[in-house]
Amino acid sequence: MTNLSSLRPSSGSTRNSKRVGRGPGSGHGKQATQGAKGQKGSSGYKSKSWNEGGQMPLQRRVPKRGFKNPFRVDYQEINIREIAALEAPEVTVELLRKKGLATRKNMLIKILGDGELGKAIVIKAHAFSASAKEKIEKAGGKAEVVK
Repeated sequence: MTNLSSLRPSSGSTRNSKRVGRGPGSGHGKQATQGAKGQKGSSGYKSKSWNEGGQMPLQRRVPKRGFKNPFRVDYQEINIREIAALEAPEVTVELLRKKGLATRKNMLIKILGDGELGKAIVIKAHAFSASAKEKIEKAGGKAEVVK
């Protein structure tokens, strides 16, 4: 019966590793295929991954692209269609988080104008799109910006 402990590579498929530095009889004695003297021949040598030996480094050869705006404000967007389904007279940031519409914690909320409102609702959020504000006020509601 074969099991994992009895598995072996088939004969002739593998070779023994070269034993370097084991005397002149091995053919790889003395410097053990390291060449003569110098930094790479000494013990403890380890090259840095970014060292390219004087060639222009990769991070300088590749062009820089884009710009990351440090003042960008990210919002989680919620459409009026989703708010209309809540059937609440007043919608706050806490209510949106509690109902699972605002899933990202500590992120500002922006109301977008996709969908229709059937009744007047007071909505309190961090930002509103122009179309959302227009639809809320057209339905008789109020769009309040919260800080």
